[in-house]
Amino acid sequence: MAGAGGVLGNLILFAVVCIAPTVLFWCALRLPGVVRRLREKRQPAPQGPPIERVAADLRRVHRLLVDYPSGTPAARRYGTRQAYDELLTQACRQIGVPHRLAELPEGMDREIERLRVEQSLRERGLAVP
Repeated sequence: MAGAGGVLGNLILFAVVCIAPTVLFWCALRLPGVVRRLREKRQPAPQGPPIERVAADLRRVHRLLVDYPSGTPAARRYGTRQAYDELLTQACRQIGVPHRLAELPEGMDREIERLRVEQSLRERGLAVP
């Protein structure tokens, strides 16, 4: 009886010695993937489109505003200005520039705020016209 317990104990010890390195190497191979997934979960997902795309859209819409001929309907100009203001707002949100574009009514104050926001974005490295 004493020999049977010793054989069973030796068999379990043999299994642990044979399987443990394999399990440890398997865990070591999986560890970088687990760490990468944990880091991805910590970083917040970006909101909205990439800033490069917003900058390209800003330049495109600004060119539209500047290049409209004199006979362009006022509704088209107004809509394009609203689109430009929305793109400026997105850029401000992504870069962290304070703005008051949503608060100000259409007019001279809003034009001045547009110019101030454009300059603030330029100072932070975003190439806007």
